[in-house]
Amino acid sequence: MRLLFKQRIFSWLDSYDIYDEQGNTVFTVKGQLAWGHCFKVFDAYGREVGMLKEKVMTFMPAFEIYINGGYVGRIKKEFTFFKPVFDLDFNGWRIEGDIFEWDYSVYSGGSKVMTVSKQLLNWSDTYIIDVYDDRNVLGGLMVALAIDAEKCSRN
Repeated sequence: MRLLFKQRIFSWLDSYDIYDEQGNTVFTVKGQLAWGHCFKVFDAYGREVGMLKEKVMTFMPAFEIYINGGYVGRIKKEFTFFKPVFDLDFNGWRIEGDIFEWDYSVYSGGSKVMTVSKQLLNWSDTYIIDVYDDRNVLGGLMVALAIDAEKCSRN
């Protein structure tokens, strides 16, 4: 499944719309007022299906992933000098990215779970997410959201 992950331009708190290839809204992400980033993910019917919450007071940025109200894992930025590295404790996945942090892939064992590519020359952060198994769509979105939030924290 291909998703278009697009940040809303005029929003007081970080908000995103996630569309499928036909332009239908699949998810809506709403930033919550909190100490550190906190995002709630809603499906097309307005039901909360996930939450991403930044852990505060950590040396490197870390985010907890919740799906359907339960904790399922975390993603943490590792200290490196050049190529960004993330430690992902979620579904046995691992992340490989490029030095510019525009494109990265997520793997489970030797199989590719998803790819994320940043679209340049847009008014707001826009990504294309290709998820190879529909069961991984929400988890893949949560990982992409955490990496984008971490990058925004540095800017």
